[in-house]
Amino acid sequence: MNNEQEELEYLKSKIEELSKLYDGMEDTTIDDIYDIDDSIFEEYGLNIKQLEDDMTNYSSSLPLGYQKLQPDVKTPSYNYGGDSGFDLYSTEEITVPAFGRALVPTGLAFDIQDGYEIQVRSKSGLAINQGLMVLNSPGTVDSSYSAEVKVIIFNTNQTSFTITKGMKVAQAVLCPVVNGKWVELKEINEIPNKDRGSNGFGSTGI
Repeated sequence: MNNEQEELEYLKSKIEELSKLYDGMEDTTIDDIYDIDDSIFEEYGLNIKQLEDDMTNYSSSLPLGYQKLQPDVKTPSYNYGGDSGFDLYSTEEITVPAFGRALVPTGLAFDIQDGYEIQVRSKSGLAINQGLMVLNSPGTVDSSYSAEVKVIIFNTNQTSFTITKGMKVAQAVLCPVVNGKWVELKEINEIPNKDRGSNGFGSTGI
């Protein structure tokens, strides 16, 4: 087999490999795509631009590890691709007194990468329909925290409210943040004057 035939066989094998991995993109890099001649893609009916875009989207995904601390904890997931947050569910039945608060366990712990935090926020539907909200919204889960995430729920109703086991209580949003490793707190003699100056509450009108 001459060099030209060997190269063609290699390229064909690479195409077959990429075809099988097209959905999962496992152990494949964008460099693998660039190493293949466009004509070979056309011969096998593959769209190189689409493959490049899919690879870029796949390789740019951000992993967020989670651990279920109980076997019956619901698996966290985004309801829609465009959602900012995923739902958190109560693992217990808890009665929150009127105008009172309760600490609600979710049964989940997260492995948050450095440079990110999870913000625990109220669910709009829960707030408007049930009068329940996250008291310290958004609650902060630091990347250095590895224990169970619990939600402080406040009941705005005049009567008590019972949160049932498996009920949605909040949403979790993964957000980039500048943490203490990157901030140098420096005492200075005077804060420089800026456009807004001392204009504070209500200064921009209603």
